[in-house]
Amino acid sequence: MGTPVRPRTCGCAARRTTVGLLTAVLAAGVCTVPAAGATAQRVSTATAAGCADTVYAGMTQAQRVGQLFMGGVSASQPSTTDLRTLRTYHVGSVMLTGRSSAGTTATRKVVDAIRKQSDTVGGRQVGLLLATDQEGGQVQVLSGPGFSVMPNALTQGTWSTTTLRSRAETWARQLKAAGLDLNLAPVADVVPASLGTRNAPIGRFYREYGHTPAVVTSHTGAFAAGFRTAGVMTTFKHFPGLGQVIGNTDTTANVVDSVTTASSSSLQPFQSGIKAGAPFVMISSAKYTKIDSRHLAAFSPTVINSLLRTKFGFKGVVISDDLGQAVAVRAYTPAQRAVQFIAAGGDMVLTVKASTVPAMAQGVQAQMARDASFRAKVTASVHRILTAKAAAGRLTCT
Repeated sequence: MGTPVRPRTCGCAARRTTVGLLTAVLAAGVCTVPAAGATAQRVSTATAAGCADTVYAGMTQAQRVGQLFMGGVSASQPSTTDLRTLRTYHVGSVMLTGRSSAGTTATRKVVDAIRKQSDTVGGRQVGLLLATDQEGGQVQVLSGPGFSVMPNALTQGTWSTTTLRSRAETWARQLKAAGLDLNLAPVADVVPASLGTRNAPIGRFYREYGHTPAVVTSHTGAFAAGFRTAGVMTTFKHFPGLGQVIGNTDTTANVVDSVTTASSSSLQPFQSGIKAGAPFVMISSAKYTKIDSRHLAAFSPTVINSLLRTKFGFKGVVISDDLGQAVAVRAYTPAQRAVQFIAAGGDMVLTVKASTVPAMAQGVQAQMARDASFRAKVTASVHRILTAKAAAGRLTCT
């Protein structure tokens, strides 16, 4: 997700917190969280977990299911129909899509209006997570006054990591000023130089940081570190990598990687990002025949549970690439897409097409009614998502 035609990816207290909370909570540790101005505080895992537990306990089942979705709306002018759909189905996260050149102030007004439709539990708001695709180059949803013109990732990859980290912090502060919590970046895919622009989803648009695992690892790490400093979460994408494919999953069916294995060096950027505390990882919708020849990665327990969760130890939120209108998943009904992603171990279903949410949510509810193990997966996913919201300062527990 994140093509130029359709840019996509292919606290517990009322005080403001930073993404450090999420990292610490997921690592079962303790972190130092700067409050909204200066003084750092120690926030324990138990405090954050207790907040998520409290919110979860007060939710209806429909509200819990809604947390599993991120729905897309126009960054420049969200339609009332899309917003009504997201509100009706209690959708907990929103992605700004398309293009907007209105700038930070105007975008903040759009975001604030969207936030007004957040659910409440026990009289307290369960805030929305607001995200967008702000990679740089041809994949930059938000521009205009207050937003820098971001160069493409291949250019960013030629900078020193110190420079990239500093500029990424600036870009993150711009997103924060516009009211956003999460960037669906950086691209951690390694496109071999021999493939280059023949790689349709990444190389064609210069979305890769370089052509070797070392460069991509160092520069995705620097990008994420700058965002972490500014208190905006990032998403390493598209696991286990789109660097070896030809077709673009947004526009092509049957995209296959017959090269990548569970021990390929191209996985290093993801592994390093996870060790550094990446809060979100996005799953590709390609098929990886040397990892799981039977399933698309988004529907693969081997990719999500065995490789990402178990081998790499990722404890954060697993988000899908677009499951709303991507051609790669067109053979599946919207309900099948959502159910199979959650069943495989995914947490948050991203759909840039808000109109698919009703069928997806109903499919999840129906599967919960007949499958206890699936219900348990939903419970775990909602808790992970609520923890991410605590990290972004979007839960109120005091």
